[in-house]
Amino acid sequence: MKKEKKTHALLFLLMLHFTSGQSDYAPYFYDNGPSSTNGNMALFSISEDTPVGTQIYVLNGTDPEEDPVRYGLAFEKGSTEYFRVDPKSGNVTLIQELDREKQDEISVHVSITDGRNKVVETVRVFVTDTNDEPPEFLNLPFIIDIPEDTAPGSSIYRVQAVDKDMGSGGSVSYYLQTSPFTKFTIDGHSGILRVKPGETLDFETTPTHFVTVVAKDGGGKYKGKHQVLTSTATVTINVIDSQDMPPYFVGTPYFGYIYEVSVPGSEIYTVYAKDGDQGNPNPIHYSIINGSDGVFDINSTSGCITLTTFPSLLKNELYEIKVKASEVGPNNELQDYDVTTVTVRVVDLNNHPPTFYGENGPQNKFEVTMYEHPPAGEILRGFKITVNDSDQGANAKFKLRLVGPSRVLRVVPQTVLNEAQVTIIVEDTSGIDYEKGPTLSFKLLAVEIDTPERFSATADIVINLLDTNDNIPKFTSEYYIARVPENSPGGSSVSSVTANDPDSGSWGEVKYTIYGSGSDLFSINASSGLITTQPWTSLDAEVRSKYNFYVKAEDSEGKYSLAEVFVTVTDMNDHAPEFDEVLVEKTMIIGTPVKIEAVDEDAESPNNVIEYSIMTADPDNAFDINADTGEIKLKPYIKSMEIVQNITKQKDCKWSVVVEARDRGSPSFSTTAVVNIDITEATPLKGPMAAFLMKSRDNPLKALGMVTFIISVLVGVTVLISTAMYMRNSKSNRIMPARRIIKRRPRDQQPWTFKIPVIKFTNPGEKFLITNPESSLQQETGSPRLKPPPPIAPCLPPPPPSNVRPNERLRAVPTISGALASKGSKKAKSSRRKEGNISSALVSELKMKLEQKIHENNQGYY
Repeated sequence: MKKEKKTHALLFLLMLHFTSGQSDYAPYFYDNGPSSTNGNMALFSISEDTPVGTQIYVLNGTDPEEDPVRYGLAFEKGSTEYFRVDPKSGNVTLIQELDREKQDEISVHVSITDGRNKVVETVRVFVTDTNDEPPEFLNLPFIIDIPEDTAPGSSIYRVQAVDKDMGSGGSVSYYLQTSPFTKFTIDGHSGILRVKPGETLDFETTPTHFVTVVAKDGGGKYKGKHQVLTSTATVTINVIDSQDMPPYFVGTPYFGYIYEVSVPGSEIYTVYAKDGDQGNPNPIHYSIINGSDGVFDINSTSGCITLTTFPSLLKNELYEIKVKASEVGPNNELQDYDVTTVTVRVVDLNNHPPTFYGENGPQNKFEVTMYEHPPAGEILRGFKITVNDSDQGANAKFKLRLVGPSRVLRVVPQTVLNEAQVTIIVEDTSGIDYEKGPTLSFKLLAVEIDTPERFSATADIVINLLDTNDNIPKFTSEYYIARVPENSPGGSSVSSVTANDPDSGSWGEVKYTIYGSGSDLFSINASSGLITTQPWTSLDAEVRSKYNFYVKAEDSEGKYSLAEVFVTVTDMNDHAPEFDEVLVEKTMIIGTPVKIEAVDEDAESPNNVIEYSIMTADPDNAFDINADTGEIKLKPYIKSMEIVQNITKQKDCKWSVVVEARDRGSPSFSTTAVVNIDITEATPLKGPMAAFLMKSRDNPLKALGMVTFIISVLVGVTVLISTAMYMRNSKSNRIMPARRIIKRRPRDQQPWTFKIPVIKFTNPGEKFLITNPESSLQQETGSPRLKPPPPIAPCLPPPPPSNVRPNERLRAVPTISGALASKGSKKAKSSRRKEGNISSALVSELKMKLEQKIHENNQGYY
């Protein structure tokens, strides 16, 4: 028994192990509720303004066997797919824009699978509202008709708008856009439009009103911000006219006339009145209420006033008739009315127009012949004109007017009653010009002034002009510019001048002449104005290239005008370039060019522009030449005399070049010259000063500064020595003259001169050597005539002769002077010591002997 129990237990364990190894459970979603953002999306809510691409949810689930799971999303067939899920992470992304007003609930099939089992759940996702829809008006357009007598405060219309949003965003309120002239108001909640209290409508003033209604929602959030949306609509309000305005007459005041030919029944005037209510006018009834005296009648429908008797029976010349215009109501009763006055005047019939008369009766054309340019104010007595109107009073009053060229003539009188003699006077003499036209035509008008008919008459005024010589010939230009090539043959055409004289006949014929300082070489055709050179003229631009003279245009009576002619002789290339010498000798220092120059005697460019070129050279390919300046220089590789010696193998180093000078004219001319060039090199300098100058040759200002400094030092030292000598001499030799001192120049002493050191370049290598012109002077001991000394500072007379010993070296007089010489020039130094200068001050009280000794001592300083 016990063994059997053990067998059953073993079987049970085997079955349990078998069943546990073969079972497979399906994965499942976590249900975290609708407020969670992970789970199975059941009852999940999303705002409709969520941007596309936003991650909105995370599908979250597990597998009991802890196998990896994958997620999926599916939608009903034919529906829009709004979401997409990442299979691994379960991140759900919005891929389509949401609109709650179109779809507020989305059905989604979410799935989870472990690869063997798949669980699919259908969930609903709710789309929440945002304030993204503006209010929409219903029953557009808004057009209403209301009577103009609608009472203030009355409701006239209700506008209605709806908003598809929910909550406060779906509520709608109303208001009117602000206008200072609006006569309406609206209820903000109901949208009822009313006439504003205290306002009335008037069809005659404003038959139509346009009111803009604004519908505003309650506001709400959209994309995180609070916004309020509005819509506008225009309400057209047509005002229907009511009978509230009286009639009124149109075209007042009214005036009528009775003429001598009028008969009973003749129309005098027709009045016209309109109902003030134009939208719905009533008929008008006309009647005469006063002033007719029984001689006038009026048509009650048309308002036509007629005469009921003959004019000869009228007792007054003026009548004022009161006419009444009344509205006819629906029951033919007379309602509102208006009254006006019609003034009727009895006048003579204006049946005669003005008429022009000549010497032989009525005439409509008057003609005269006269010379042009009569003086201003002159009366044209050739016209015999009379004007007449046979009517009486105002009917015979008319104006005269002359129509034609403005302000040339005027007519007198300008206002006529019945009859007048017409006078025509010249006002602008320049307008009466034969050259402007041989005939002047005018219209003489006579027009009645105060008559309704305004009868008029017209007459032609024709003036035939005779010409006078009133114009001078006039050139077409004040000056003429001409160009003529040099070397042109005699008789060549230069220019043509033209002058016009508008006068007729012989007065308009022009004769040309020429004169002036530059006219000798030219002539002009008296008839055509063609200017040519004289047959013997030979123009040369190199001798003279500019001429100017005057031409004269003269008519048959001697009236003339002048014009100036400027003639330029254009240069021709008729000279070849020329060198001063055919064989030119030049010395060239290596590195420095030499220049050769040719001259072209032509007057203008490019004929006198020269280009230089090397035709041949010996040796070849050793020189370059500047084509514009003619500077010849060695090729860049020739930098020393060694290279030159290697090229020529000669000691003299004299090379030759054949240079061509060619001008740029057409045709081009050229000439050549042989240039013998002696090649040399700058002499090298020695010593520290030479080395310094060689280093400073590229910077001459540095060298000049150093030289100035050295001179300043020497001058300063000299001043110090002179001062010391002066102090010493003043202590030993004090001369105190009691009388005035006379300063006299010695007989053989020359005026003071100051010589600046001269820099001479005897050869190209000596340009850095400085010489003192005084160093070249030889010391003359036996010369009877002293050379002029350099300027010195003033000093006292030399010491007494008793202190001078024969074997003692004479002491130099201190001077303020300096000179620059080469370092090694000993002769120059010794000569400067022996040379001196003195300004002798002779005292009249000293004896002749002392004066002679002083003079001998002064000679010792030289």
